[in-house]
Amino acid sequence: MFTTAVKSKSNGLPRDLFTAVEELKKELNAVVLAHYYQEGDIQDVADYLGDSLGLSQQAAKTDADVIVFAGVHFMAETAKILNPDKLVLLPDLEAGCSLAESCPPQEFAKFKEKYPDHLVVSYINCTAEIKAMSDIICTSSNAVKIINQIPENKGIIFAPDRNLGRYVMQQTGRDLVLWQGSCIVHETFSEKAIVQLKTTHPQAEIIAHPECEEPVLRHANYIGSTTALLKYCQETSQQEFIVATEPGIIHQMQKVAPEKTFIPAPAMNNCACNECPYMRLNTLEKLYLAMKHRQPEVYLPEDIRVAALKPIQKMLEMSY
Repeated sequence: MFTTAVKSKSNGLPRDLFTAVEELKKELNAVVLAHYYQEGDIQDVADYLGDSLGLSQQAAKTDADVIVFAGVHFMAETAKILNPDKLVLLPDLEAGCSLAESCPPQEFAKFKEKYPDHLVVSYINCTAEIKAMSDIICTSSNAVKIINQIPENKGIIFAPDRNLGRYVMQQTGRDLVLWQGSCIVHETFSEKAIVQLKTTHPQAEIIAHPECEEPVLRHANYIGSTTALLKYCQETSQQEFIVATEPGIIHQMQKVAPEKTFIPAPAMNNCACNECPYMRLNTLEKLYLAMKHRQPEVYLPEDIRVAALKPIQKMLEMSY
């Protein structure tokens, strides 16, 4: 059920932001794409909700004139790479990504020079500059499938997420050269706290995103992308889950399986660090204002955009 954002005299926002956003969609011929890690209000107003792969596919085929990307910066960049002639808006330009920031382009270029004969497969959670230096992009949904399509005698650099890279190595049996990047959210989950939580919820299954560290994944009953986790909890007869990924996904889990119980996996020191601070920068109010004022707009240098387009197109071709 939608909640209504009430107007305050100080901010001048419409009384019903949901209706206002819908009106702006029609006025601008706009589409709102949102990641599962966004706050519930944004998820409810989105035209398409998904993980990185699904959002990329939607961005590639949309007929809208304006793409409002409720996610983080690299996601909006991907939409701009695929749609150079469309207006791409990001509600908050400060919505970055710790994983993307862990792979500076200049340092990665030097790293890549050490392995001149290797293909570069980069996780989509990276900047446009890193995409431009890559041969193929992947997501957590299709990384195993893509690696399995590369000849076994071909060396592969996998960037930037070391945890996803290790998981892919285990699933494919391939020896990958890993860039040592990571996501602050998925590395905050406490193995000890999860085990303790399991003792108080013995019937619960642990479901985890492959960006989690290996000690956490060892305890998981099911490992998958955000979309895969959502589908699994909807289709299985299991009734209780400990969810080891950004807890924004639980909003959708509760919508598709309201009779089931979803418990966010605890972070270290009982902090709220399992919530992505970047994803949380976007709000329904900022989304409305971005559409109203047609900014902040995402820009990319054309040479970077063209170079980054090829590995994304390669991913989309290899994902069907």
